[in-house]
Amino acid sequence: MAASLFKLAISAESTTTVSAKPVIENYFYTLNPTHVDEGTLTIPATAFVDDQGDPVTSITLPSTDNGYYLLFINGVLQQEGLYSVTTNNVVVQDADDILEDSPIILSVINFAPEADTQTTITT
Repeated sequence: MAASLFKLAISAESTTTVSAKPVIENYFYTLNPTHVDEGTLTIPATAFVDDQGDPVTSITLPSTDNGYYLLFINGVLQQEGLYSVTTNNVVVQDADDILEDSPIILSVINFAPEADTQTTITT
């Protein structure tokens, strides 16, 4: 009798659910000309208020590979290369033309993604 290969018969079905779960923190400031020095605007973290109007002590940093900043000056989104952010301040280059009392909004968007997979195996 010839040898036969026996195979295990298995089928599986997987369902994956993914949630992005963004966490957004907004910081609000109006331009104070005393924060501009030789065309560079340095906004201390303590000059910002949060969404509830409460004073801020430090700025949240985006998660590595899972977050980012958006900076709006007078309602206009700024290019990333024009500013830098640390926990202590926001530094904006070429700020000479920003008018006094212009609104500046920093949004920090972080993601806390969750994924769940359910697999059903039928033999």
